[in-house]
Amino acid sequence: MRAMVLHTPGQPLRPADLPVPTPGPGQVLVKVAACGICRTDLHVVDGELAEPRLPLVPGHQVVGRVAARGPGVGAPTVGERVGIPWLGGSCGACGYCAEGRENLCEGAVYTGYQRDGGFAEYCLADARFAFPLPPGPGGGGPADDLQAAPLLCAGLIGYRAWRLTLAALPPRAACDVGLYGFGAAAHILCQVARHAGHRVHAFVKPGDDRAAAFALSLGAASALPAGATPDRPLDAAIIFAPVGALVPVALRAVARGGVVTCAGIHMSDIPSFPYADLWHERQLRSVANLTRRDGEEFLALAPRVPVRTTVTPYPLERANEALDDLREGRFEGAAVLVVDPPAAGA
Repeated sequence: MRAMVLHTPGQPLRPADLPVPTPGPGQVLVKVAACGICRTDLHVVDGELAEPRLPLVPGHQVVGRVAARGPGVGAPTVGERVGIPWLGGSCGACGYCAEGRENLCEGAVYTGYQRDGGFAEYCLADARFAFPLPPGPGGGGPADDLQAAPLLCAGLIGYRAWRLTLAALPPRAACDVGLYGFGAAAHILCQVARHAGHRVHAFVKPGDDRAAAFALSLGAASALPAGATPDRPLDAAIIFAPVGALVPVALRAVARGGVVTCAGIHMSDIPSFPYADLWHERQLRSVANLTRRDGEEFLALAPRVPVRTTVTPYPLERANEALDDLREGRFEGAAVLVVDPPAAGA
């Protein structure tokens, strides 16, 4: 099978022809149709996440169809369309797992990090963590696969950050929410938040007029440079950009009792800031990974919004170009690798 492989962090992926893996107990083999590219993939490839299994096939926003099942698997069925997320499995026995907080399991494994991911024609997945994907408006064809791929991480981590942020606030009809870094996750969450009746304020890299216009086109109430002070205090802020310096900026932007959530898996160091920025019961928290509950809830919600992802497709063999374009911010929304091209005339 065709694959793009990371041998050394900091070096480009290399194309390879690998054997098609065989599913073991509890596993499914998935024929990959599309795989979204996430900023976490950059952190893995660039060596900012230090424990990848090498050599490694990256990619954890996988959309495909079950090609085979290992022993003991009842669902999903062969031929079913599924999505494979970042959280690739957990021990199922520890206290965190028993509490439904499998995202904190110390024995968790991650797709495209400790196990091969979706930058390939086939990949293995723990059947428990393969989410059924119903057909979208295109009937489940290639267009739907492209649209669905960013939901598997950008959508899911954004949803978890949103859910936990709202849970920390008193119930209210409408909130003013700041999204710092308007990329793949924010462009999805903006639609979800607006659907729920909240006001979204986008904060973009200074001078990035294209990102600001993109945010406004999706219904953001405002789009400002990341260091700017909003016209009204925010009830909450979610930071998607991996920039620690934004933490004190966001704390100063939220009202008393407001919440700042750091939604990334990696962030540069947070600079010191005066206690006054945190005082008056402001809260600062992080969000880690996702749970199966997040997947079930968000994938049921997305078609009701409905979430429309903005994607830039790349052939599998151009994965390095796609990663570089993400690194430099050359596209809006999300990049998606087309792993299984549609048949001629489809």
